[in-house]
Amino acid sequence: MEIATAEIDMTSKPIIDIHAHFYPEAYLKILAEEGGSFGIRLDRSSPKEVVIDIRGSRLILGPAFTDLDLRLKEMKRQRVDIHALSLTRPMVYWADPELGLKLSQAMNDAMAEAHTAFPDRFAGFAVLPMQDIPTAMVELERACKLPGIRGVYMGTNINGKDLSAPEFIPLFQRIEELRLPVFLHPTQVIPTDRLKPYFFYNLIGFPVDTTIAAAHLIFSGVLDRFPRLSFCLPHVGGALPYLIGRMDRGHKINEECRETKHKPSAYLRRFTYDTISHDPGALLYLIRLVGAERVMIGSDYCFAIGYDRPVEVVTRLAGLSRADQARILGSNAARLLKLG
Repeated sequence: MEIATAEIDMTSKPIIDIHAHFYPEAYLKILAEEGGSFGIRLDRSSPKEVVIDIRGSRLILGPAFTDLDLRLKEMKRQRVDIHALSLTRPMVYWADPELGLKLSQAMNDAMAEAHTAFPDRFAGFAVLPMQDIPTAMVELERACKLPGIRGVYMGTNINGKDLSAPEFIPLFQRIEELRLPVFLHPTQVIPTDRLKPYFFYNLIGFPVDTTIAAAHLIFSGVLDRFPRLSFCLPHVGGALPYLIGRMDRGHKINEECRETKHKPSAYLRRFTYDTISHDPGALLYLIRLVGAERVMIGSDYCFAIGYDRPVEVVTRLAGLSRADQARILGSNAARLLKLG
């Protein structure tokens, strides 16, 4: 695909990265002190990185994940004004409810503190201990009142349990009442040895797990039941935009797939999406499918799998008007997160 060279005016509206990960020291401290009995361990022997050992799987974090001053310098280099902060692996679901709540509170408080220190630069997605819904409900009520919390962050499954499970219904109902968007993210993918080699758990497992989560929300009727509940899908929606025709066909020929009010493709615009595709054609297809008003820039900051220059991914996309560029770079996320 051709690459356009035009740039838009970056000074008019804030550029907002909807998908930017953050590991505050308070969260890491609790992991170090209490994670061992659950198979989660920290290695801080190197002054330049933190290694989280997740039951044998190593997650390496550079200083930009924890240091806000360094992050601000990187945001300036990337020409990004605001990060919507979120956690990712290992999340909090592996712990018992008490520790899960403690970790969630540490994360949510740290994001609120980041917003308070830099109110024009950081917002946050609240983490909830969803392995125990009553505890998650308590933390939701607390976290939604914290400064800078603008949504809820949720795994695409909770310890293998799909989001269509009945136990999550009261939580979704309250999130809808609070008018908070939900940002979904894979953390525990399909358990199969076939995804172990070649980084497949991330390259294939993450987008597939996002697709399964979205399909459950559609086919189970969760989206029908909660018409004002908004879900954001990372990594351009996984495979959902590219399998939607197959899902429509299933809706037509399989009675089990017809429990929804509409065919699956009618629900594509119930989701919003980030831009992390690493393929201009795939991103342009998504924009044409769901509309530029439902797509926002994401970087996966600052993992190597993400974008180092997330703004240019949009400004160099051939065939995209400047108005649509502006929507994707900031105004869509500002509306979703109720910023400004």
